[in-house]
Amino acid sequence: MKVILTFLLFILPSFSYSQLNETKKVSYVNYASVIMYHRFGDSRYPSTNITKEQFSKHIKELLKPKYNVIHINKAVLAIKGINPIKDRSVVITIDDAYSSVYKYAWPLLKKHSLPFTLFVSTDVIDNNTPGYMTWEEIRTLRDHGVTIGSQTKSHHHMFKLSKDKIIEELSISNKRFIDEIGSRPKIFAYPYGEYNLQVLEQVKLHGFVAAFGQHSGVAHRSLGMYELPRFAMNEKYGDMDRFLLAVNGLPLPISDLSPKNPVIFKNPPNYGFTLSEKIEPKNPVRCFANNGLNANTKRLGKNRIEIRLNGPFSKGRGRINCTMAGNDNRWRWLGRQFIVK
Repeated sequence: MKVILTFLLFILPSFSYSQLNETKKVSYVNYASVIMYHRFGDSRYPSTNITKEQFSKHIKELLKPKYNVIHINKAVLAIKGINPIKDRSVVITIDDAYSSVYKYAWPLLKKHSLPFTLFVSTDVIDNNTPGYMTWEEIRTLRDHGVTIGSQTKSHHHMFKLSKDKIIEELSISNKRFIDEIGSRPKIFAYPYGEYNLQVLEQVKLHGFVAAFGQHSGVAHRSLGMYELPRFAMNEKYGDMDRFLLAVNGLPLPISDLSPKNPVIFKNPPNYGFTLSEKIEPKNPVRCFANNGLNANTKRLGKNRIEIRLNGPFSKGRGRINCTMAGNDNRWRWLGRQFIVK
């Protein structure tokens, strides 16, 4: 008995101290990793599909205690600097309301009580398009706590539209949401991740509190509430190595972004930004462009980063991703998608 008491006297205090240390390690932040999916288990469309095996592995990882899968509204409040959230907070978003969301993804997410947001363009639902969900199914998701976001009326390439057509896309879809689910969404996702400054302004004016693209990076306020990034997951870019980089990512806070408009008329663009003074440690920034283009990255002075490509983007969309090593084998990440006019 004496031996047991002595053992407890030494072990219990150290156990309590260890628990206290674990509590102290929890940090609260103003950023989140936002993951984007489209289809599930539909190998006909590998660029927008995630396999069931990949998705199951993602869910298994997110169920680990170090992650905090949260409602998108909590993330928005944190990014605005109102209510901080735990480090390694993750938001799950799904675009386009394909049938596989209702048949496969939702049952799995519901089983594990993982919140998610569904972005919907209203025309395909109104037209009962094969392969998409119905309004009744969308209402069922809403009734079970799923956030419904907007992706316009017709899922058009929004930067190509006139101001009147942009307004039509937003206002008609808002009305359809009110008719079908009783309210209009507060969160928006740009179709194809494409927008220009005019589209962005109209999204603001139509009452949305935040808008997301399809450029990679950790969602943080330095780009503004209407250019928030998401990590797209598909068959090619949904392996566990990339998923772990995404959900353990850190923001790369910047200012003085140039060019501000993602629709470019000069190709390649003279791309640059200024790093926040608050970034620690200040490691080298490395940038990479798609289609095999070389991104020559230079630091001017202490914090200005300028990137010059060795050739033009192909017609359509071009991307530049910039990274910086952080602490604990984590990476700061800033992506930008350009549209070649």
